[in-house]
Amino acid sequence: MPVHTVNIGILAHVDAGKTSLTERLLYDTGVIDRLGSVDSGTTQTDTGELERRRGITIRSAVTAFRVGDRQVNLIDTPGHRDFMAEVERALGVLDGAVLVLSAVEGVQPHSRLLMRTCRALRLPTLLFVNKIDRAGAREAELLAEVRRLLTPAIAPLGTVRDIGTPDARFAAAPGDWLALLAEQDDELLAAYVEDRPVGDDTLRAALGTQTAAGLVHPVLFGSALSGTGVPELLDAIGDLLPAAPPPEPAPRARVFAITRGPGGAKVAYARSYGGALTARQRLPVFRRRADGRVESHRVQLTGVAVVGSRDAPALTAGYIAALHGLSTVRIGDQLGSAAGLSTASHFPRPSLETVVRRSDGGPATALHTALLRMADEDPLIEARVTATGETGLRLYGEVQKEVIAATLVEGYGITASFAPSQLVHLERPTGTGSAVEIIGNGFFGTVGLRVEPGTGIEYALEVELGSLPLAYHKAIEESVVQTLDQGLCGWPVTDIRVTLTHSGYWSPITRAGHFRDLTPHVLMQALAIAGTRVFEPCHHFEADVPVAAIGPVTSALAQLGGRVDETVPTDASVEGVRASTTTTVGDTWRIIGSIPAREVTEAQRRLPDLTNGEGLWTSTQAGDRPVEGRPPRRPRTDGNPLDRAEYTRWLAQRDLASSGHA
Repeated sequence: MPVHTVNIGILAHVDAGKTSLTERLLYDTGVIDRLGSVDSGTTQTDTGELERRRGITIRSAVTAFRVGDRQVNLIDTPGHRDFMAEVERALGVLDGAVLVLSAVEGVQPHSRLLMRTCRALRLPTLLFVNKIDRAGAREAELLAEVRRLLTPAIAPLGTVRDIGTPDARFAAAPGDWLALLAEQDDELLAAYVEDRPVGDDTLRAALGTQTAAGLVHPVLFGSALSGTGVPELLDAIGDLLPAAPPPEPAPRARVFAITRGPGGAKVAYARSYGGALTARQRLPVFRRRADGRVESHRVQLTGVAVVGSRDAPALTAGYIAALHGLSTVRIGDQLGSAAGLSTASHFPRPSLETVVRRSDGGPATALHTALLRMADEDPLIEARVTATGETGLRLYGEVQKEVIAATLVEGYGITASFAPSQLVHLERPTGTGSAVEIIGNGFFGTVGLRVEPGTGIEYALEVELGSLPLAYHKAIEESVVQTLDQGLCGWPVTDIRVTLTHSGYWSPITRAGHFRDLTPHVLMQALAIAGTRVFEPCHHFEADVPVAAIGPVTSALAQLGGRVDETVPTDASVEGVRASTTTTVGDTWRIIGSIPAREVTEAQRRLPDLTNGEGLWTSTQAGDRPVEGRPPRRPRTDGNPLDRAEYTRWLAQRDLASSGHA
């Protein structure tokens, strides 16, 4: 019997029981003969010492089990929002997902973000409601909450008996799915309108089709601890989630995780879409940079260990393997082909920045090297040298700080402390500006640049490609991208188009380094003429409040800079019913809008007092808005190329220091 593969992710808000469910799936399918415990640190997927000690998943882990003729490659992802970068990478290689909810806590903030992303990607997703044997567990209320907060297109696959007690059991049964499935199926719609009976087999087949298309989301209840509902979940994984697509003819595999093996060597986890990867094979690696360009280099695999099939000689389509020998590979790279490479992000980039300092008296260079190595394994951790020579780090939250600090101690023997986190702003050009520096005016090269609004970071040429050696063109382009990390106010610049309008060099004196020194000065002159505006990160919020509190809450939000987009009754469908069309439905209403990220904590603090403790707040980072008034500034670290005299002194001091005469 041929073996088909399906790659699924286990997603959840923290503490919903995601890792415990993974453990139960492995136990029930015979992969392990003993259930591990998150509390005791004996689970299969939380293998790091830090994960075991804290009881949370930090790095995505891959394991495999069989369901009928399928090999299921399962990726257990972190539930804490500080580690959403790990979830982001997993989403890129999945065929389907299981979103775990708690029957007690219900739909939690991170659950909403995850489901919103799965729906946007049309990723086939099953919902598993865990902890039905806990006191306070709910069924009907929970389903109504899911319809209201996650998606109205849910298909319960059974009911719960004795919910909220240790004897709780899930009983699978065909549901009344006809009306739901008829929305996407003309034949079922005709049967529904004509009141004709439809067989269970026909409904189940339609459920599978629409689940695979990401249109409908089956819901199961159960308990990872007692095991009830897990056999039915395994059946749903085998029957309703789609198998991996047919193999592509040429080799292509995407790296989605990197760990360190014994001795510190990189181990890259990659999912294959076609061809075959074998040990000792040489092949190209493709990487799409933040500015959209694709670069490549060649590597040689020294080892391939296929997850769930360690004796397999090669990584083939649909499977996941641990790849050895890829010392230069990064997360997001593709082996064999550049097809499908993307820099698109399903989640916002980190909006916090901190400064990391050694607190054990050791050299700062070792700390910076360690952080760069960690950033190599997690691209959304961005390390930079600050104006004071210390190391700045971008991250999502305070828990991430704790994990980084512990990793530095345990992995590198470095004790570090963190400065208070600051929000990272952005700059965007407001006009067009041009500047030119001609050779002989203090620099051994000619560079002219024009800047104007664009998308992301765009770079273009108005000069002939052959007007400069390729190494000089590369030096200018790389310097443009690097310089844009610090705009007129010191913040990263985005949504800009930079065009090289003039170029020239003086052979044999000119070197690539001369263009790397000159480009920042010309670029900042052009940017100063164009002008920039500073934008601050914002959160999308939803606040459920009693109808009597709508006025006080919206007034308080306005004082904090919040903008209300709409107000809807909470028993309206998740798709939204505007207040202007419904005025008498329900006693609780949802206020939806945006608010500056810096004010989210204060909004959460005020809400209980304004609603007599009945308000519910959820928010996620989403976009940005212009800063009103005087914008904040970030100290420069690049010698200030805006000021020619200051910049040339900085270059001279840098060159003197590098020559060993400082």
